[in-house]
Amino acid sequence: MTEYPTSQEGPQPAASGGGTDEVGHGKAPRAAAEAVRTHAQTPPAGAEVPRSRGATVPGAGGGAAGHGPADAGPADARTRDGEAARNAGRREAEAVPAPGPLSPLVPGSGSGSGSLSGMVPAPTPAPLSGTAPPLSGSDPVSGSGSVSASGELSVARREGDRLRFVGAATRRIARGIDLDEIVLGLCRATVPTFSDAILVYLRDPLPVGDERPVGPVVLRLRRTDRLRPIDEITQAADSSEGAGAAGASGELDFSQLPLVGPQGDLPAAELCEIRTGGALAEVLRGVRPVFGSAAGAKDALAELLGSEHPVPRGQRAILAPLRGRRRVIGAAVFLRTPDRDAFEQNDLLVAAQLATHTALGIDKAMLYGREAYIADELQRTMLPDGLPQPTGVRLASRYLPAAETARVGGDWYDAIPLPGSRVALVVGDVMGHSMTSAAIMGQLRTTAQTLAQLDLPPAEVLHHLDEQAQRLGSDRMATCLYAVYDPVSHRITIANAGHPPPVLLHLGGRAEVLRVPPGAPIGVGGVDFEAVELDAPAGATLLLYTDGLVESRLRDVWTGIEQLRERLATTAQLTGLDHPPPLEALCDDVLDMLGPGDRDDDIALLAARFEGIAPSDVAYWFLDPEETAPGRARRFARRALTRWGLEELSDSLELLVSEVVTNAVRYAERPVTLRLLRTDVVRCEVGDDSPQLPRQRRARDTDEGGRGLFLVNRLARRWGATRLSSGKVVWFELGLPGTVPAPERR
Repeated sequence: MTEYPTSQEGPQPAASGGGTDEVGHGKAPRAAAEAVRTHAQTPPAGAEVPRSRGATVPGAGGGAAGHGPADAGPADARTRDGEAARNAGRREAEAVPAPGPLSPLVPGSGSGSGSLSGMVPAPTPAPLSGTAPPLSGSDPVSGSGSVSASGELSVARREGDRLRFVGAATRRIARGIDLDEIVLGLCRATVPTFSDAILVYLRDPLPVGDERPVGPVVLRLRRTDRLRPIDEITQAADSSEGAGAAGASGELDFSQLPLVGPQGDLPAAELCEIRTGGALAEVLRGVRPVFGSAAGAKDALAELLGSEHPVPRGQRAILAPLRGRRRVIGAAVFLRTPDRDAFEQNDLLVAAQLATHTALGIDKAMLYGREAYIADELQRTMLPDGLPQPTGVRLASRYLPAAETARVGGDWYDAIPLPGSRVALVVGDVMGHSMTSAAIMGQLRTTAQTLAQLDLPPAEVLHHLDEQAQRLGSDRMATCLYAVYDPVSHRITIANAGHPPPVLLHLGGRAEVLRVPPGAPIGVGGVDFEAVELDAPAGATLLLYTDGLVESRLRDVWTGIEQLRERLATTAQLTGLDHPPPLEALCDDVLDMLGPGDRDDDIALLAARFEGIAPSDVAYWFLDPEETAPGRARRFARRALTRWGLEELSDSLELLVSEVVTNAVRYAERPVTLRLLRTDVVRCEVGDDSPQLPRQRRARDTDEGGRGLFLVNRLARRWGATRLSSGKVVWFELGLPGTVPAPERR
């Protein structure tokens, strides 16, 4: 029978109410000790009490130590009593929560009574392996059952700590939504809990989805983190204990591997090109984390960090490849200093879990980033890059998506210059705020621009938009408001298709909601749209908007419209009644009326400040399509320039007017219109009933015509031609004397 020595030589004391008992290398739990003492004092009849190298134990009935061996008892009784002692010890140990890893105690100096009065901490024992379990008949006082229970409990606690750490670290990593947040989560979760320093390398550029990058694979140092500054680590490494430990393990002194670089990061190569067939390529191809001392790992670390940077030896470094859904996208290096325990085998599993969660998170972040970029670019290209500044009106706009994480929606606005110095103001809202809504919005906006260039009436434009929405699908619904402002007549024509009515802010500070026919939304089909013509006095401001500005879960649309009207009136009162508020500031002030929780839809806002063109700056004539029409046009133009004090432009204007009118008379059958406008430029418009647009061409030497538009293109500041429902208009502009010529544009 194998004998297990007790923790000390000499007789063991009898049980007492307040005594302590030490078993093995640790302090026995109270319940286990009581069970051991009870069993030792009252052994079953005939039971054999094992001895250990002269140690004596109390006999039955309080007999003196050193008596002869007792008679052997039944084996099942010995087994039952031993199991009872061990189970009691386990229950007592499990009932006390452990804040951290176990710190077993070893005996110090004690009294002769057998109770130890001094305890000093000892290193945590390694799990027992390769040893036979204690026999069922062994002496309970020897502590073999308690040592096994303490060892198993220590291992269980360490494994539980690892699981809790992995759970907390993966949650920290999963909270990141973009690349930097995920990498930062990995660094903050592992330093200093798992490692003293970390380096994260990622491919440059990072592949997205199924992309197959061409060219060599390059890793770039994305982020580093460390536990302590270099001076503290150097002092620890230079100390006698630290130096002895490092030298005994044969590992690199970390004072030779500074942990603080010029920018406070780990000094390592910023770029690393992976050589085909190299050590780093082999480690990354294996996917699994490896110790720095593993075969090929040292060369892989040297290739990754750079040949000029030392590589720690032993199990002080872990190289963990970061593999995404389809390919390896980087690597993470975990480092520990000599004054800390080296990595264990189970730490490779922890590194594998961290690397897997990080790589998959980066993959998803890249995919999300690409989708968000596509959506943002789609929305940006669907909306105008900038607003035109047509004659007689100033414009300002705002657009707010429903959510910052998905900047797409179906709201749009537009301002389209029309012939005759007019401008079309459009605002619309497609149902929903998704990629599909943005795509439908883009098609409807393009259709509205095309219809506007045909100079169709507002009601006719909405009718064609309704037909286009029905062609796109049966559930393609949208609201739209289309208005045309004429700065010469100071009138505005508005047609509505189920959109909230506009608000007009007058110069005196009065704000009114315009009464326009509501109409049916675009896409319903089979409905007529009605247009109304209203006054647009100079100095007034027209505000077009989508329902996201005035409607939310907290208020209905008409309550929001009334609040908007009151807000505009209040703003006008603050800026004064004799001049309108600044347009850009007015838009910002309107958006400030939105409180927390008031915005759950896209918002498009278009503000137009009517300035108009004074009647004294307009000259208008009708010319019969006769051969004398060009001469009469030259005289009318000269007379208008004289009235405006712009005689310096007479030669250029007469030449260009003559060329354009001559071309119009050649093809017209009805009277030709000639109009001159004076604003910041002199604009000439010639209209006729021929739908054919003129095209500039280079005339040959033998051609008698074809040089008129060539002269217009060379002398005019800008020129163009627009087809109308009843013909066309050819226009050109001349800069006022003393102004800088604008670049040529059509």
